Amino acid sequence: MTPPQTKIYVEILRQIREIIDQDSLVSGDKIPSERELADRLNVGRSSVREALRALEFLGMIETKRGEGTYIKDFRENHLVELLGTFILQDPKAIADLFEMNSLLEKNALQLLLEKQIEEELKMLQSRMDTTTLSLNEFMEEIVRVTDNHLLYRIWMIINQYMSVVCKREHQEYHSQITYLSILQGLLEKDSESVFRLYQQIRLKKD
Repeated sequence: MTPPQTKIYVEILRQIREIIDQDSLVSGDKIPSERELADRLNVGRSSVREALRALEFLGMIETKRGEGTYIKDFRENHLVELLGTFILQDPKAIADLFEMNSLLEKNALQLLLEKQIEEELKMLQSRMDTTTLSLNEFMEEIVRVTDNHLLYRIWMIINQYMSVVCKREHQEYHSQITYLSILQGLLEKDSESVFRLYQQIRLKKD
C-alpha cells in the first residue's frame, strides 16, 4: 500500500536533513543539487523540488540563481515570529510558555549544581568581568554551559517565542553582581542561594 503523499513529503524532508548532517554542512554551505538529491534518495525530482520549496519558504535554505542552493543561518529565520503572532494570542498559551521557559532554566541550573564543571563556570565568570549581559544572554550562557545539546536547542526555540511575547523585557538588564552571585552559588553547590537569586531575576516573568 502506497503511503499518503504527506508521509512521503515528510520522509523526504527528514532524509534531506540526514544528508545535511552526513555531509557536515553548516550555514552558508551549498547543498546537493536537486538531481543529486533525487538520485541519493531514490525519489522523483518533482518530490525533491517540492521539499526544497518548503524549506525555502520556511527560510531554512535559499536559492541563488546560477549558483545553487545554500543553507541559511537559522537566526535569520522569522518563522517563529510569524507563528507567534497567531499561536500566542491565548493567555493560557502565554502562561504555559513562561512556565516551560522557567522549568527549562531551573533544570539547567540543577544540572550545573550536579555536574563538576568548575572550569567552565570560572571561564564564564571571567568573561562577565568585561562583558555586560542581558537577562536573556546570561540565561543562554547558563543553558549552554550544561553541555546538554537537546536542552539547549529546546530552550532556544522557547526563547524565540518568548522574544515575540515580551520584546522589551526579554532584553532586560539586571545587576551583573546578581549574575556573578548565581555563578558563585553554582561553584559552591549552594542550591538554595542559586534558586533564590534566580527567582529574583525572573520574578516579573513567572
